[in-house]
Amino acid sequence: MRVRVGPVWWRLVGTLALLCCVGAPAAQSPAAPSRPPTTPAGRRPNIILIHADDLGWGDVSAYGQRRFRTPVLDRMAAEGVRFTHYYSGSTVCAPSRASLMTGLHTGHTRIRGNGDVPLEDAEVTIGEVLTQAGYRTATIGKWGLGDAGTTGQPDRQGFAEAFGYLRHTHPHRQYTDRLWKNGTWVEVSPTRDYTSDLFTDAAVDFIARDAGVPFFLYLAYPVPHAELRPPEEALAPWRGRFPETPFVNAKADAITPVPPYSPSGGYRSQPTPHAAFAAMVTRMDQQIGRVLATLRTRGLDRDTLVIFTSDNGPHREGGADPDFFDSNGPLRGIKRDLYEGGIRVPMIVRWPGHAPAGVVRDTVWAHWDVLPTLADIAGVAPPSGLDGQSMRAALTARIAPKAADRTLYWEFHERGYRRAARRGRWKTVWLDPATEPELYDLTTDPGEQHDVAATHADVVAQFREFFATARTPSERWPGAPVPRP
Repeated sequence: MRVRVGPVWWRLVGTLALLCCVGAPAAQSPAAPSRPPTTPAGRRPNIILIHADDLGWGDVSAYGQRRFRTPVLDRMAAEGVRFTHYYSGSTVCAPSRASLMTGLHTGHTRIRGNGDVPLEDAEVTIGEVLTQAGYRTATIGKWGLGDAGTTGQPDRQGFAEAFGYLRHTHPHRQYTDRLWKNGTWVEVSPTRDYTSDLFTDAAVDFIARDAGVPFFLYLAYPVPHAELRPPEEALAPWRGRFPETPFVNAKADAITPVPPYSPSGGYRSQPTPHAAFAAMVTRMDQQIGRVLATLRTRGLDRDTLVIFTSDNGPHREGGADPDFFDSNGPLRGIKRDLYEGGIRVPMIVRWPGHAPAGVVRDTVWAHWDVLPTLADIAGVAPPSGLDGQSMRAALTARIAPKAADRTLYWEFHERGYRRAARRGRWKTVWLDPATEPELYDLTTDPGEQHDVAATHADVVAQFREFFATARTPSERWPGAPVPRP
């Protein structure tokens, strides 16, 4: 396994600032892994990490979606643990996936925004950590962390098998003429092959090829990202179920964009975007059901940890209508916002015999915790200097463990230098270094409607001190000096 290298002075400074002000440090050294759980067959558990694309907190019926149902994900939640305060790595695709893969938040990742920036050789991914632990590894679906011939190519990042899209813009088309498979491009039909169906087929095949060792499958569906173009057999039952006309959003007292959607931004037209969106999410739910059924028929159901989550909040591109579907639920904001609706996402964990069934937890954790959590489950130490920490106890304990005393951090650069942080009940959003940070009490105001910065100046000062040392410099995403309080 490669060892990530880099300067260490900023971690010492950040640690001292956090201990004095906002709390526990973001970075931590790897602890000795606890004893890994074993399956009835006496080996370490298989792991399937299912990652949706632009699926909002409220787009799963277990989280409140009422215009359609997601029975497979609902059953996963009933048979496992549903987390209500889980966060993505960023509010757009590439940096969120980089955070997931490397265990670092966007103040420390190399990829802090969308673009053609690949993972570097020195970065250590989940794939590499689990390969070291003896796992058979595969990434299927949307990769988005390095094109062919770059250091971010999946086989250079710990994945023995790869099938899908490499660049994060390629899956803007749900039908394409080629996909990457194990080191080369293979042709697919741009009219017949709905790529998410192909990915499910590949996932089922990977699971069925039991090699006598545990496996790690990263299954990243490009759904429900625009373009909104499901197969005809998936779309047909939804036609006429919803009005494809302007919709008055009661929450915002505003009218949503007018369907049908006309082409722009590289997406093809969609005459029934409401029906198409429901069809795409429910089709994905059915495909996840195929994966779970394969585990049962292969006798691997109790041997496999299955995780489901999303890369960021709901989108409005391609005719998508998060207001109509209430895709962010009670939360404020959507994709490209650092308010809760842009970064708080579904997280469901199913692990029969290990994770309790039918449990809902408000444990606060994020994408960068996944790598150390899976390393702990696999019985190996994670790389040093991560921002994440193992949440294995939150997944498996019958009684929820005490929440970690730490601060979560995000930065985003598409609309200027924007940052956000959460510690306990408090959430701050700082949209411009020239203005004052906003402060919200999420226990009483989950929708972030009431900025209480003026009445909690001490908390704001602590967050400002935290922001001053929360990131490392980046030439591509330079940020701006953070004034001291």
